[in-house]
Amino acid sequence: MSKLEERLSRQLASRGVKGSRGMAKALLKKRGHMDKDGKLTSEGKQRQKLGASGRAKDRAAKTSGRSASDYRYSAKTNRATLRRTQKR
Repeated sequence: MSKLEERLSRQLASRGVKGSRGMAKALLKKRGHMDKDGKLTSEGKQRQKLGASGRAKDRAAKTSGRSASDYRYSAKTNRATLRRTQKR
């Protein structure tokens, strides 16, 4: 099992989803991160390399249209929040 699949299945299980491992595989396949044989695609490998913080920052950046470097990651909430800008 890949780290990406393991992390997603743990997150689903913590939310009470029955069959979290199968659901995780289905979601990764739907997103194009896993092929039909259960192996990570090149995009899936790229997402796995980002790690949890990189993926959270990337999700926030895609939503807002800002750069991923504009965000700070919180491991406690698994969310990226916008950094405060310094006044000059």
